[in-house]
Amino acid sequence: MSVADYMLQLGSQAKAASTVLATAPTMVKNNALLAMASALDASRLSLIAANEKDLAAGRDNGLDDAMLDRLRVTDEGIDAMMVGLRQVAALADPVGEISEMSFRPSGIQLGKMRVPLGVVGIIYESRPNVTVDAASLCIKSGNAAILRGGSEATHSNQAIAQCVKQGLLAAELPAASVQVIETTDRAAVGELITLTEFVDVIVPRGGKGLIKRVSAEARIPVIKHLEGNCHVYIDDHADTTKAINIVINAKTRRYGVCNAMESLLIAESRAAELLPQIAQSLQEFDIELRLCPQAMALIGSYRGIIVAATEDDWYAEYLAPVLSIKIVTDMEAAINHINAYGSHHTDAIVSENYTKAREFMARVDSSSVMINASTAFADGFEYGLGAEIGISTDKIHARGPVGLQGLTSQKYVVFGDGHTRT
Repeated sequence: MSVADYMLQLGSQAKAASTVLATAPTMVKNNALLAMASALDASRLSLIAANEKDLAAGRDNGLDDAMLDRLRVTDEGIDAMMVGLRQVAALADPVGEISEMSFRPSGIQLGKMRVPLGVVGIIYESRPNVTVDAASLCIKSGNAAILRGGSEATHSNQAIAQCVKQGLLAAELPAASVQVIETTDRAAVGELITLTEFVDVIVPRGGKGLIKRVSAEARIPVIKHLEGNCHVYIDDHADTTKAINIVINAKTRRYGVCNAMESLLIAESRAAELLPQIAQSLQEFDIELRLCPQAMALIGSYRGIIVAATEDDWYAEYLAPVLSIKIVTDMEAAINHINAYGSHHTDAIVSENYTKAREFMARVDSSSVMINASTAFADGFEYGLGAEIGISTDKIHARGPVGLQGLTSQKYVVFGDGHTRT
């Protein structure tokens, strides 16, 4: 079977499954998610064995440490997948919810009902846990899913797909409700993003190359998950302890994630005091620093790599133990820098001045803006969404972590009692 015929088959099966899922009772969908969690628990050895094949191939192919970290599946990772499934099962079901009810002068009653999108195509790289996150959110929101993971995670994704299938069958839902594309042929992506007859929305989650290709070639609406060039700005009214703790957590908690801080901005009035202390803390983690000239003059001794920052560094998503640092005159300069160089993902201010913090929150054009908190909190799990299929930097249809509501739409519903229009 050709790739084109294979993808048409998947699309047709997904469309048929979506009509069942759209009206599936909440309890049935929850049962599927809980059964998936049980299947993952029972399949730990086979999941880790499949993942070892991917890790070995990744090392042979020269994947860097950040990519291998994203790819790795551990017992703790399986536990996290199970927790995510159970958390999504515990969330309120948005499908069928009617809101904004009002009576019109004609006597009709008007409202909006939340409905599934239909068939969601999700393209992602490296992280096998995305297979579970995407499956759980799509099922709970009444959508069928066609998932295309990266070729570097093919064994892991197929092993997880078997657990997903077991959960669907246990709840008597169509096995085609979630389909993980088996072929690693890149042509499958091209076919998926043009399946206008069957697929209703595409969610690409990966590097710039993937996002650029999908955005350019897709004939289906796209919810984009762009890179995370996240900033922390230390204001002149920042608490020293809070500032240092937030910087360390935002940068070092995990390097290969999109919510990691990549650029640190420090108000000029606090730089001489804070920068040496921050550098001392960062050197314990072997962080490479890329500094503006003013920061270079203030850094003092540092056990690690220090280089002069270039213009490209202000745009960079490193996904590695590398941090760019720039001293700015004030909050105005920080906001202008973030809006010019940032990826509109997540940015934070550390300040005890509530008025300035609120201004920063209003003016920074990002999907998540934080006051006195680490950028690491920009996550569907932390936001109470159970999981996420990505963090959208778009402004239409969904923005920020895309959970259940981001995978639904609304339609108008009208209630009458024999009403006719004059």
